[in-house]
Amino acid sequence: MRAPDQTSTPAGLEPGSFRDPESRVFYSGDEVYRALSTDGLSDYDALEATGLLQDPRVVGTRRAEDTAALRGLLVHEPAGVLRHERIPFVSYPYEWTFSMLKDAALVQLDLLLAALEKGLVLKDSTPYNVQYVGASPRFVDIGSFERLRDGEPWVGYRQFCMLYLYPLLLQAAKGVPFHPWLRGSIDGITPPQMRSLMSFRDRFRRGLFTNVFLHAKLERRYADKPAEVKREVKKAGFNKEILVANVRKMRKLVSRLEWDPPEGVWTAYGERNSYTDDDARRKDEFVREVATSQHWKLVWDVGANNGRYSRIAAEGADTVVAVDADQGPVELLYRDLREEGDEKILTLAMNLADPSPGLGWRGLERRSMPDRGTPDLVLALAVIHHVAMSANVPVKEFVDWLASLGASLVIEFPTREDPMVKTLLAPKRDGLHPDYELDFFERCLHEAFDVQRSERLQSGTRVLYFARPKS
Repeated sequence: MRAPDQTSTPAGLEPGSFRDPESRVFYSGDEVYRALSTDGLSDYDALEATGLLQDPRVVGTRRAEDTAALRGLLVHEPAGVLRHERIPFVSYPYEWTFSMLKDAALVQLDLLLAALEKGLVLKDSTPYNVQYVGASPRFVDIGSFERLRDGEPWVGYRQFCMLYLYPLLLQAAKGVPFHPWLRGSIDGITPPQMRSLMSFRDRFRRGLFTNVFLHAKLERRYADKPAEVKREVKKAGFNKEILVANVRKMRKLVSRLEWDPPEGVWTAYGERNSYTDDDARRKDEFVREVATSQHWKLVWDVGANNGRYSRIAAEGADTVVAVDADQGPVELLYRDLREEGDEKILTLAMNLADPSPGLGWRGLERRSMPDRGTPDLVLALAVIHHVAMSANVPVKEFVDWLASLGASLVIEFPTREDPMVKTLLAPKRDGLHPDYELDFFERCLHEAFDVQRSERLQSGTRVLYFARPKS
């Protein structure tokens, strides 16, 4: 796995780390560092004294020696440097399932409560400050901890609502996936927007009147008077006890939000598919033979569904990214992995035909998937027919995209005679997808890869291939 491309920023700067003037993340080789200002270092000293850095939900962090590469990272010369544990693969909240976003929210609230007990606070409340190691959330923005100032409210409340509470409410209360909203704006859903999405009856739902309707009303009233709001809060005698009570109420509200995948064809695909027992057994063996033939640092399982082959790939890999367009099976897989305490398999809900692009400032603040680290091995099992027929992506373009990753490949091609392919073709007029033929696919595969081996499964309608990138 290669490190994210840093060529567009000086000194290996992380392009998504620029909003906090007290703290800036940068890279040197394979190491992750954070430069701190004088105030930032003082806040870190206070954090270090509390013991919160030993919490397993906080990214591993220790002090590092100064380096020559630090000049120019902050407005003033850095006062200190930290070294962080490296996250195997960066992911974003618009790629997470409902439970992943909810778990990240609860981790952030729990750490905020723990910090308040120690006289600290989190100045940010964004899910971008949380990353996943397998199914385990890690809080990564150490620079977000600062000393609590008397009379200040929860400064991250609005941000928490926009990026955590509202997306979760939207999906839990309305059944509307939050992903397009978070991908459409990296700042999230504003209170007025959320108010517009709720009905009159929704104001009687637990927590919605205060956090949505009243929040939107107050925001309209005081939008251009932030200084006045701050004065009123201090005048009202706002203190730490009130702040803790508010955070606890929010935690209780978030913990009660639930969403379950609908029972549908694709959610149950792992249990009701078109494989015979012999085909399923041989497919498992084929994937395992490749997965354990060498050590793989990073494997992508595209079209992972219930994660059966992600688990097999994990036998020979450091990290597996299990990607599927259907949030249902990914949600269920994440819950299983969380229960198992897995730290190898990262689950993501993403459509390969409409993948996460570069977003934010200069299109670099949030990276596209390949720009976060390319894989050593890709599993593309029972996925090409969905991409070709549901998204109308030409077969050659899909194969060329796989080749562009520079990874070895295990791919499965279901022929036109396969029951699942027939199901996808049934509503379409004759003559569509003329390129979806075994001979043409094999020609494209041989042009783009060095094919090592292939095997037709016993049913006769599916063929497996193992290929390496051309040298």
